[in-house]
Amino acid sequence: MGDTVLYEREGHIATITYNRPEAMNAINGQLRADLNAAWEQFRDDEEAWVGIVTGAGRAFSAGADLRDANPATGSGTFWEIPSYNSLESGMEIFKPVIAAVNGYCLGFALTLVSACDFVIASEQAQFGFPEVRIGIPTIQGAVRMPARIGWQNAMELLLIGERVDANRAKEMGLAWKVVPHEQLMDEAKALAERLLLSAPLAVRATKEVGRRGQQMPFSEAIRFGETMRKVARGTADAKVGPAAFREKTTPVWTGEEA
Repeated sequence: MGDTVLYEREGHIATITYNRPEAMNAINGQLRADLNAAWEQFRDDEEAWVGIVTGAGRAFSAGADLRDANPATGSGTFWEIPSYNSLESGMEIFKPVIAAVNGYCLGFALTLVSACDFVIASEQAQFGFPEVRIGIPTIQGAVRMPARIGWQNAMELLLIGERVDANRAKEMGLAWKVVPHEQLMDEAKALAERLLLSAPLAVRATKEVGRRGQQMPFSEAIRFGETMRKVARGTADAKVGPAAFREKTTPVWTGEEA
């Protein structure tokens, strides 16, 4: 991982930060590769139970760096990084992820945000898919957004290409909460701490059922969920939780499979 993305872990909370503030965190080939590596590190880090993603400086990310990409020809290093190993394009991470959106969140960055479980927006945040305004389609965002915020709200972002502010994003259902700018990271960390009160493997199983269940017929989703329940019952935390409940103590989760 290079300097364009930072990965920091404090306890069980990992923070991934877009780190090209001099370029509004625009995504060039290097940043895209570093971002993919950061998500792989988070996915594989057994001590990282919750993730927060944010941006350094004034922007979350201004989207693809057009100085490093030629969308008309599909050339430039941004386009040469495979998309299949990115969170935007379907990397499976079942740990909870919080987006702390501190400013402009455009294009490919908004696609990433749409893959997160919670979106906390600074009152200074702005969201948009500007691609159609420069003559190219949005692909991953077009796949994700209708299910996330409904057809008409998705089409407002995808087809008009204008930015919306944090309050409109909350009205759409894209942002979960809008907070004063200076409180953004405190709010994100407070939510992460709340998530840590739940058993991490039970959380991951629940998220996986939620994700996969949307793509299955109802009866198949229930069968899959019951299978996941049986798997989760074999974990160490499945014994810790009931014991703590009986003893009226706070459970200390281990995140161990057995």
